[in-house]
Amino acid sequence: MLTLPQLLKNGGPVLWLILLASAVALVVFIQRLLHCHREQINSIEFLNGVRNVLRRDNIVEAISICDATPGPVARMVKTAIINRDRGRERLLEVLEEAGLIEVPRLEERLNLLATIAQLAPLLGLFGTVLGFIQLFGDLQAAGLLANVKMLSGGIWQALICSACGLAVAIPAHAGYNYLVSRVNKIVLDMERAAAEIVSIVTENGSPQPA
Repeated sequence: MLTLPQLLKNGGPVLWLILLASAVALVVFIQRLLHCHREQINSIEFLNGVRNVLRRDNIVEAISICDATPGPVARMVKTAIINRDRGRERLLEVLEEAGLIEVPRLEERLNLLATIAQLAPLLGLFGTVLGFIQLFGDLQAAGLLANVKMLSGGIWQALICSACGLAVAIPAHAGYNYLVSRVNKIVLDMERAAAEIVSIVTENGSPQPA
């Protein structure tokens, strides 16, 4: 089995681009995974706590709970509490605007991961083509003196680049889909929390504008 130094030696210059892409993909995936883990909370338990505090008309404590809780759900609930006196329709508009700010934060750098998943096999194909170009160039230059050793060099580069390109693309694509599912779940929690907090501040008898 080939060792890493042998892969680097036989893979050609394109292999280094593929390895760089894999490193970037790994960093992006870990960073976004930790971000999603930090931003996702138990929204039902959180909203129940806020509801109990608001029923006692303790606005300051409700805002403090939101400040102490990470994630877009808590920030949207805080926005709703602060704007509770603006009326239901205006409150819904404010929450929609807040959601438009939060969603891009959740999706940050996901496009980079998707781009790497798409480009990695193309880079592998590019390395394969370069390997065969080198192969036929060496064969033409050697003429009748061509041997198996010369033939194997270009084939090694072609196969290694193709394999590494696929090896990067497959987990990058899977990681992208997983992160998208996590983001979608958080967005769904945001939508549910927005509807719930509007009902909470309404049932608490928040004054409505004339």
